[in-house]
Amino acid sequence: MAKVNPIQLQKHLKGMEYPASKQDIVDYAKQQGADDNAIAILEQLPEEEYETPTDVNKAVGEVQ
Repeated sequence: MAKVNPIQLQKHLKGMEYPASKQDIVDYAKQQGADDNAIAILEQLPEEEYETPTDVNKAVGEVQ
């Protein structure tokens, strides 16, 4: 699976309200047109509340 660019990922999450659950983040990214690879990465995130976009990027980095 290809790595996801954190800048591109945050473009898809722009306007996301935090804190947000993993499912909220996945659903929002889908609505914003994130590609299949980005969605697949987000679906691998731990089930938890994410307080900030930085928390999401950190979790994505650990998944990849």
